[in-house]
Amino acid sequence: MKHQANLSIVIPAYNEGENLQEILPGFIAKCNTENWNIIVVNDGSDDDTLKILSDYITEDNFTFISHKLNRGYGAAIKSGINICDTEYVISVDADGQHRIEDVENLYKKMLETNADLVVGSRKGAKNTGNFRKFGKWIIRILAKMLMPVPIHDINSGMKIYRTELVKKYIGMTPDTMSFSDIITLIFISYKYYVIEEPINVQKRISGKSKIRLETAFQTVMEIINIVILFNPAKIFLPISIICIIVGLIIGIPILIAGNGVSTGSLLAIFSGVLFFLLGLIAEQLSMIRRNRDK
Repeated sequence: MKHQANLSIVIPAYNEGENLQEILPGFIAKCNTENWNIIVVNDGSDDDTLKILSDYITEDNFTFISHKLNRGYGAAIKSGINICDTEYVISVDADGQHRIEDVENLYKKMLETNADLVVGSRKGAKNTGNFRKFGKWIIRILAKMLMPVPIHDINSGMKIYRTELVKKYIGMTPDTMSFSDIITLIFISYKYYVIEEPINVQKRISGKSKIRLETAFQTVMEIINIVILFNPAKIFLPISIICIIVGLIIGIPILIAGNGVSTGSLLAIFSGVLFFLLGLIAEQLSMIRRNRDK
């Protein structure tokens, strides 16, 4: 008799039929050997993804669910996580870049360290384009400016979580590609034990990446939103100080010259005070939210 499954692999897939044909046999064989579960989420694909997934429906440890419409990368991962009943769950991309060997390595690391989240780090990977590297660098720098982030590769698509914890917080995450960044920042913000472990990333088997320029902008906006939720002073206080300083720099020379008070300087100073008060209100709301979640 097989032991109770303790790990689920969630694979979000949108028009990845050709890639799934290549990776599923190996993943399913390993899952049958280890008694892991594998859940593929067909995110409204219009290629042959659904047909390919249907061919594996008789496999004991295999499950797939389908969205009628494309909801987004994050939404697909959340659908898979929500039906998990194992202690741990790992997300894996469907494009063939992630290896089943690294699933096993991250799972072992999770058990050895008793971590809450282990990120598969692609640091030093050479098969990433310069444009994407630059975008990831910008996102990483922004995140580190706004909050302490001990993880290098926060937007890696390969992560293993404690299922209970990730289910608790996925309602706070976006449905877009920025899911990977935001869920990591949430775990870090709540002081969970988050570490990273190197993985080997392979080239996409076929097709094109779904990541676009707008993905970076969405991610930046989501990072700012999550920082405002957890540490609003990081946003409001610098803006407040800048406005007040600018107001004083503009207004003091005019006042000394005997030309009265500058309207522009008053506007800047009052804006600074307003941002400071908004920051205090946001900080109180953030504290209430954190205490409620605890």
